[in-house]
Amino acid sequence: MEFAVALPLLVVFVVGIFDFSNAFTLKQRLTNIARDAARAASVDPSNDLKGPAVGTNPVSVTDVFYIVDNYLRSANLNDCGITSAGSNPQPLTWQFTANGTGCGLTITVNRAYHFPATGSPPNPDVTCQSLQSIASGQTAVIGTCVSIQYAYPWRFGQAASLLGRNTVLPAQITAVTVALNEN
Repeated sequence: MEFAVALPLLVVFVVGIFDFSNAFTLKQRLTNIARDAARAASVDPSNDLKGPAVGTNPVSVTDVFYIVDNYLRSANLNDCGITSAGSNPQPLTWQFTANGTGCGLTITVNRAYHFPATGSPPNPDVTCQSLQSIASGQTAVIGTCVSIQYAYPWRFGQAASLLGRNTVLPAQITAVTVALNEN
């Protein structure tokens, strides 16, 4: 009787430990990928940003794409069949999106991310939007922002339903990094 009462709670704990540790590991991997990609793009020359041919991405942005894609593959993570054909929703911002079966991956690269030179650095959002207002007289720093959004299939919610709980967890795990442009 005691075992029958304790079993659902034990299942929730075990599934929770595995699920949250996998999510944390994925978050760390995505953070490392975004950091390496932003660092690589920030040292690339910015002269490739001055009007690439229509339908093509600048070399520095393509570098970011291939760094992320190769890192995902080497870490045995699904790259969702993402292709290097990115969209350009804003000036100097590119987005690569793949929505494979049970998979979702979005990579956003902003090569002109503006933030103030003084004070604490801002926490960029997943769209890599520059800060709209920088105080007058304050110097703006230009960096490269890389955002990776990766779908994560949580199992903890299903296990928590054994206890009669409805748990809603984020559908994606994200990592956003900014590196100061050197060129």
